[in-house]
Amino acid sequence: MPLPTPGGRDAPVPPDDAGVSFVMPVLNEQRYLRRAVASTLSQDVPGPVELVLALGPSTDATDAIARELADADERIVLVDNPAADIPVGLNRAIRASRYPTIVRVDAHSELAPGYTRAALATLRRVRAANVGGVMSADGRSPFQRAVARAYNSRVGLGGGAYHGGSVEGPAESAYLGVMRRSVLDEVGLFDESIRRGEDWELNLRIRRAGYRVWFDPRLSVVYWPRESWSRLVRQFRATGAWRGELVRRYGRGNSLRYFAPPALLAAIAVSAGTAVAQAARRRGGLASLLHLPVAAYAALIAIGALGRGGGRGWRDKAWTAAVLPSMHVSWGLGFVWALVRGARDTVDTSRLDGRNTPLP
Repeated sequence: MPLPTPGGRDAPVPPDDAGVSFVMPVLNEQRYLRRAVASTLSQDVPGPVELVLALGPSTDATDAIARELADADERIVLVDNPAADIPVGLNRAIRASRYPTIVRVDAHSELAPGYTRAALATLRRVRAANVGGVMSADGRSPFQRAVARAYNSRVGLGGGAYHGGSVEGPAESAYLGVMRRSVLDEVGLFDESIRRGEDWELNLRIRRAGYRVWFDPRLSVVYWPRESWSRLVRQFRATGAWRGELVRRYGRGNSLRYFAPPALLAAIAVSAGTAVAQAARRRGGLASLLHLPVAAYAALIAIGALGRGGGRGWRDKAWTAAVLPSMHVSWGLGFVWALVRGARDTVDTSRLDGRNTPLP
């Protein structure tokens, strides 16, 4: 029984057996690529499938693994992405693809069994242009598991639908996304001038063209986050910078939750300045009220870390308490810097050496 859907344009619905093209940008993913490819090609999909890998300039064994996989399976197609940027790689992969439905996959993710078939059913049922589900972050080390808990918590990333939503319906954006090729061609594929947040910007154009972007919580993708504190900080600073750039470009098209990290920085600056003034005058008074926003934030972090979402033991909870403000402050710093000066050539350097997992 079809769901009642909001007004707007219906996206075309190709025949069930018309085929699916999976597209995956890849850079320095020797630890994750085999499992990502296996989970993709094991999807139960009616009709033909292909997996187009856009290979960036990896410095590990990723390219050799990709060639080995392609030699063993004719469904795998390789294209070069010398620029390394995710939107460039996605566009190259989409242009090299053959089928009318595009499924974005990242090399650090693993699709749940039945993901694609369920997404195709949802696309058909609600006549959406793009449908996505839940990013289910996971980790292998204590630190990576703490980052995963932060991703999965409302405290960590602000409660976007794909970070734990449970109600199906229209969405601002979609994690990864199962998309109709004809709509992508109409709105112009990914904007290659945007290095982070390219999925949000694409979905903004899809929605402005009148089509539906849809969230279905029954869809799930395992995501493996950054593996060290320095990589996490660099990742979030770059992500915050590009969100600042998107605010410069699209203004009120951005959700209010994106302004929470810079608001936190402002509260910290006010509290620190107040503390210095109070120390000089050796008095408190009503100025002490200016410390309340930071105190409230600290309490929120403590509740998030000490509660069930913070992990099982004290070590887990300590890691969670350290990860959450690291994400918020680094994101906020990047946002403020780019809001003033623009993102320019900001690059997520956590992806450019040694082990990495690209950001969604």
